[in-house]
Amino acid sequence: MQEKDCLILQYLYEELNLTKAAERVYMTQPALTYRLRQLEREFQVEIISKNGKRVKFTPAGEYLVSYANKYLSDFREAKDYLLNMGDEVKGNLRIGVSSHFCQYNLPPILKEYTANYPNVHLNVDSGFSKEMMGLLNDGEIDVAIVRGDYNWSDKSYLLDEESICLITKQEINIEDLPSLPFINRKEPFVLIKYKNSKELSDVENISSWWNERYETSPNTTMLVDSYETCKEMVKMGLGFSIVPQAFIHNHDHDHLFCYDLAYKNGQKMKKRTWLLYRESSLQLAAIFKFVESIKALYYIKKD
Repeated sequence: MQEKDCLILQYLYEELNLTKAAERVYMTQPALTYRLRQLEREFQVEIISKNGKRVKFTPAGEYLVSYANKYLSDFREAKDYLLNMGDEVKGNLRIGVSSHFCQYNLPPILKEYTANYPNVHLNVDSGFSKEMMGLLNDGEIDVAIVRGDYNWSDKSYLLDEESICLITKQEINIEDLPSLPFINRKEPFVLIKYKNSKELSDVENISSWWNERYETSPNTTMLVDSYETCKEMVKMGLGFSIVPQAFIHNHDHDHLFCYDLAYKNGQKMKKRTWLLYRESSLQLAAIFKFVESIKALYYIKKD
């Protein structure tokens, strides 16, 4: 198999759709199907079976997909290593970043990095932190910047931590919360795909804090899909919400009351942002320079 064959198998396994997989490798659907048939003849096995527009991989096909993923990972690693053998910083840098960090923190970091190392090819993926952890665990990215505490056995660096805050439109007595309407953020459905990326979720943290204080469940009147929406609902006086501090840094301008939450033992509830990577990847200059530049920037901020 060639590199493109491996990409075909990888994308087809992810999409389970011939047309979508063909688009990702810049082929027509008939050309992709023809190449699959050639592979089946070469290995004398059936790789996929069709069910309408969707496809299903046979056990032999799933084995070839695992081989293709390993081949692509080894090929990229070898290519990056050879590119970084000289003094010049070049090669590929694949990073996965939480949506919030990507929107508010990453652009100036990348601007400076690309100015210093113009021969590095960047590949940036952003989304839910748990999704980025899945990509890191699978070797799809070199570096992850995530919000939340995850079970990661290799290198990590704490970039920032923020309070978890209760926000309201009017000043309230905390003891009255069970009788007030609660606007909550629901867990995104997409996270189910990355169930192996263990994290104590915001919902679990809030539940633990609540159950320490109240015998009744919160009066949840709204479940929305983002903290920004939670804040906008609170600004309209529709109830209270609990959000990370990063989403209410302009609470004075928004005329909101903000209460930092803490457990009964005095420990404050925190949302941490981590830089995660593999120590072995620092052999590659492009990754090493990015990690060191991030650390230097946030060390200065902490100081």
